[in-house]
This record gives sequence, structure tokens and C-alpha cells, in this order.
Amino acid sequence: MESANLEELFPIAYQELKRLAYGQLQGERPDHTLNPTGLVHEAYLNLARQANKNFDSKGHFFSVASLAMRRVLVDYARKKVSEKRGGGKINLTLTGRDVEQMTSFEDLLHLNEALDQYSQLSKRGAEIIQHWFFGGFKQEEIATMMNISESTVRREWRVARAWLSQRLGESNQL
Repeated sequence: MESANLEELFPIAYQELKRLAYGQLQGERPDHTLNPTGLVHEAYLNLARQANKNFDSKGHFFSVASLAMRRVLVDYARKKVSEKRGGGKINLTLTGRDVEQMTSFEDLLHLNEALDQYSQLSKRGAEIIQHWFFGGFKQEEIATMMNISESTVRREWRVARAWLSQRLGESNQL
């Protein structure tokens, strides 16, 4: 694929982005007010504010879009936490679609913070986690997007999962 800009790619990828957003929000609490369309539109607005709106590939576009969705979800969680402190903690197992299962905005914020810390150790590992948690992509899709092998994705995922489990457990944020 030749380089394409946001205005060209977004309409083509819109339904896929909505599917991913739906997956991210499916397990949310009943009082969650952000819906898939809102998440995709907020992510688009974040992308539109960027200086560089050109993407080298479909994978590059989805990588940047998953980061934008992550930022929207984290900003939303921060706002909700600031509105109301407290809430129950959950057991974050890091074995599946964990963002879907989070019931506490604090959990999402702790995961985001841990992911930022992990990116200092392994940018590629952090990108894999981001695609998994916030983009809703499968390992095969991540491998294709990042132009690496599935075995590399699995290996990086195992290391990242162990690190995150330890980090989140040590800080008593489970």
C-alpha cells in the first residue's frame, strides 16, 4: 500500500474501528457512557489534531488508531476517577480481553501507567500490549501490523504479561 492520509483511510477503516471499539467496551459497567461510535469519533479527533496525518500502511494506521483509542479510554477513566474516588478492584489476570472485563476506572489507569513504565524497557513489547489491550487485535494481526513473526509476538507478550502482573501486583492495584 502506498502512503495514505487520515481522510482517505478513516472512511475505509471506520467499520473495523467500530468493531474494535465495540469489543473494548462490551464488558464495561452498565453505567459506562462512552459507546463504540463515541470512542471511534474521539479517536478520530485525536488523530486529526496530529501534525502528520499520513500512514505508511494499513498496519501503521491501525497502530496509531489503537494508541488514540487508548488515550481516549484513559482520559475517560481519569475524568471518571476524578469525579468519584474509590470503587472495587478486580483481579487482572492478563490472559485475555482484560480491558473488556475491567470494572474499575482505576484499573484502566493503573494498567496505562504500568504500560508507560514498560515502554521504557521494551518499546516493541509495549506496542504489542497496546495493540492487544486497547486495539483488540489478535496475535496474528499484531504480527502482520508490526511486520514481525507470530512467535516474536507470543514471546514478547509472555515477557510483558509477566512484568505487568508483577508490577500491578506489587503496587496492590489488583
